[in-house]
Amino acid sequence: MAFFKDFKAFLMKGDIIALATAVVVGAAFNKIVSSVVADIIMPLIGVITGGVDFSQKFISLDGNNYETLDAAKEAEAAVLTYGNVIQAIIYFIIVAFFIFLVLRAYEKTKTKKEAPKVTEPKGASQEQLLTEIRDELRKRNS
Repeated sequence: MAFFKDFKAFLMKGDIIALATAVVVGAAFNKIVSSVVADIIMPLIGVITGGVDFSQKFISLDGNNYETLDAAKEAEAAVLTYGNVIQAIIYFIIVAFFIFLVLRAYEKTKTKKEAPKVTEPKGASQEQLLTEIRDELRKRNS
């Protein structure tokens, strides 16, 4: 029974609850980011690139020319689908930029802590201390 008690204590730790919450929120945030990228940004990139569908870009390794990627796959040809890599890189850059913007906005909402003011210690000033040392030295030397 100690095993289950320890396991329950482990699950109820604040770190585990925070991690579980972060995973759930992260999954929901991923859907939002994916939708923004797929539904808004990628169509704009399609317009900029003249409607090029990168997912259909490939190189056939068997030396034959195929009209489409589907035709190459149907012929069971070995293909390098470099367009998928390009599309994944574009997607990554867009997602990273989107997350950067969200985190930057979040950081600006945080209240900045004011630096503690440095106050001079109360008591004699440096000039007064030097004068007292001088006077004390004069007394000892005379």
